Amino acid sequence: MGKAVEGWRQIAGGIAAPQGFYAVGVQAGIKYPDKYDVALIYSQVQAQAAGVYTKNLVKAHPLYLTQNHLRNGLAQAIVVNSGNANACVGDFGDQSALAMAEVVAMFTAVSQDDVLVASTGVIGVEMPIERVLVGIRAASAELLSNVVQDLKGRQDDAPNDGAHRAALAIMTTDTVVKEYAYELPCSQGGVIKLGAMAKGSGMIHPNMGTMLGFLTTDASVPSAVLQRLLREAVEESFNMVTVDGDTSTNDMVLILANGTSGITPSDEDMINFENMVKGMCVQLAKDIARDGEGASKFMEVAVSGAKTKEDARKIARSICGSSLVKAALFGEDANWGRILTAAGYAGADFDPGIVDIFLGDMVVAQGGRGVAFSEETAKEILGRKEVQIRLALNGGEEKATAWGCDLTHEYVTINGSYRT
Repeated sequence: MGKAVEGWRQIAGGIAAPQGFYAVGVQAGIKYPDKYDVALIYSQVQAQAAGVYTKNLVKAHPLYLTQNHLRNGLAQAIVVNSGNANACVGDFGDQSALAMAEVVAMFTAVSQDDVLVASTGVIGVEMPIERVLVGIRAASAELLSNVVQDLKGRQDDAPNDGAHRAALAIMTTDTVVKEYAYELPCSQGGVIKLGAMAKGSGMIHPNMGTMLGFLTTDASVPSAVLQRLLREAVEESFNMVTVDGDTSTNDMVLILANGTSGITPSDEDMINFENMVKGMCVQLAKDIARDGEGASKFMEVAVSGAKTKEDARKIARSICGSSLVKAALFGEDANWGRILTAAGYAGADFDPGIVDIFLGDMVVAQGGRGVAFSEETAKEILGRKEVQIRLALNGGEEKATAWGCDLTHEYVTINGSYRT
């Protein structure tokens, strides 16, 4: 904690670290009796907001509601449940998503249109909506109690763990919680804070996967700027992650800026703020790849020397998504031909005859042809928990990085019985 990173530093507090934001997580028994499964994020004032969503043609019911509520670029609360995706269940799904927003609005006294809704879990099963709504009422009561305590001035120094429980509540097959908070000192004095939490482990692929991401900031930033920034951040982070090649129905990343710091970033501060948001998204994206269902290894694919940024991205994502590359990584087999092949079907423009391929720092192919290398050293590199694959295309100046994981027997075990 407290280590400076490009002008900002990590702090405690997660999604509720920025001024004027609160978060809680509760157990509603949606799928499992002892799991946190309803999260509520709340801003004391109406916030500027933006969202990016799955590109899957099949979309969950809460996603449509959130898109509609965000048309004016304003929001004040986000309610999320795990255990049920609320997807592909007809009118009942629309009614359930609306009911979640209505109950939040009723208990927190915010406009229903300022409540955003997200869900994650099993597709095609009707939401146990009564349990969900009971959970939302409990979350609202706890959250409002925290607000009142703050207004009165808290008498104890014990940290509020509500934000952490909110991060736990959005998890499904995740094995680790994904939450961070950063603080950025500004040139005009004062600080801007950024909080975030995300979930994702399986059904993850570019164009987002079964992943949810939420960011909060107390900076004063217009929704149009947030929308542009979030889209850029997603392109460099969540859309560069692949676990298994599947893109889900519920994927959503939202950001709220409530301005309670009183700081509108100057030009210089805005550059740092944008880099901080993008850095946060990359950190969360890498955590999702590390936590891939059944994964034993984290894979980073760095592509350089591309003609265009899009070519670099296509190749990096294609290699990360290749089942054969992922299986070779699991088996610690330096089969570089699979890497070059995956680049070849990525739909990018490059010359295979001038490509160099590296496992870690060891070259395994040069000019599109294999070179002599130590199989023992290669196995040692591939046996590490984190493995980097590098491709030098030698045809341009653009580069990109994607993240993924290996493909293990455990992945099949998890997904062979996910519904039951």
